[in-house]
Amino acid sequence: MIETQPFFESLSDATRRRLLTLLLNQGELCVCELVAALDLPQPKISRHLAVMREAGLTTMRREGTWIYYRLHPELPLWAYRILEIAARDAAEAESKADADRLAGMPDRPLRCCT
Repeated sequence: MIETQPFFESLSDATRRRLLTLLLNQGELCVCELVAALDLPQPKISRHLAVMREAGLTTMRREGTWIYYRLHPELPLWAYRILEIAARDAAEAESKADADRLAGMPDRPLRCCT
């Protein structure tokens, strides 16, 4: 069961909201894809992903050298609803720019099984 305080604390940061919006809209993404989409340093992205993983919002899996993140499959419905609202209310221009950078990323990892 997800605890509400860490959940809402995760949403209090703009970078984490951007990451969650991408994961909600795109599904599972590699850390390298998130770095390219947000155009931020990898350590910063990884730190925010760790906060969200510890809060129970995301889960990760390793495939070779790649680490993939997605929303936790056991998030309660209320949490998904809040994430959907947050994504809808996110700065439209910023979300579009993130999605455009992701779409234009060269050498994106291939997914054989997702």
